[in-house]
Amino acid sequence: MSKKAGVSIWLIRKIERGQLDGVRVGSLRRVGKALEVHVAMDVRWRGSELDRLLNARHSALHESVARYFSSLPGWVFEPEVSFAIYRDRGIIDILAWHGQRQALLLIELKTAVIDVQETVGTLDRKRRLARQIAAGRGWRPRIVGAWLVIADSATNRRRVAAHREMLRAAFPADGRTVRRWLREPGEDVRALSFWSEARSTASNPRIAPRQRVRARPHERGSDVLGDRKAALSASLRR
Repeated sequence: MSKKAGVSIWLIRKIERGQLDGVRVGSLRRVGKALEVHVAMDVRWRGSELDRLLNARHSALHESVARYFSSLPGWVFEPEVSFAIYRDRGIIDILAWHGQRQALLLIELKTAVIDVQETVGTLDRKRRLARQIAAGRGWRPRIVGAWLVIADSATNRRRVAAHREMLRAAFPADGRTVRRWLREPGEDVRALSFWSEARSTASNPRIAPRQRVRARPHERGSDVLGDRKAALSASLRR
């Protein structure tokens, strides 16, 4: 068993006795895989499930972006648009339409950057299906844009910086480009930017350009703690 799991016999015996202090999550997963069982963990924060915290943060980000869009002339949008095209199924956080310009924009919201490759692949798949999704609403887009909106935090900026080249290739445009494009969409766009006031009630939150990736030295501890909890929860629930 220890050889199959790639861990020591001492560790196997420790797990069998229920002495899990100091045992790494990765080791537990390998032992579980060797036994053909799924290791599930429930992360809680102040007595509540962490999913509620994550959902609250996503809802706040969603509300802030939607409020911003409601102030843009010519744009209409639909939240939480589900689709099922052959074997492709999913949900688009915000689907926006500019009738005069015949421009469609898919918006993906991320409160925490966990799996960069999965995020890029998922949004690209939705973008390729965009015209079919729009047709179901009577929209015939001439222009299709994809916008990855990431909640601004030191942790998220570090993760984006760590995958800078891949994300730049997938999303060449930044926040400044998006602002200009939203005023006058003229061609397809793929953009990534940080949403700097995801929890704010301001009607016109600042869209931070993606290039600024330095951590803010005096960022509030509660924000950092929330980001760490989000990353930990996503890692344990994979």
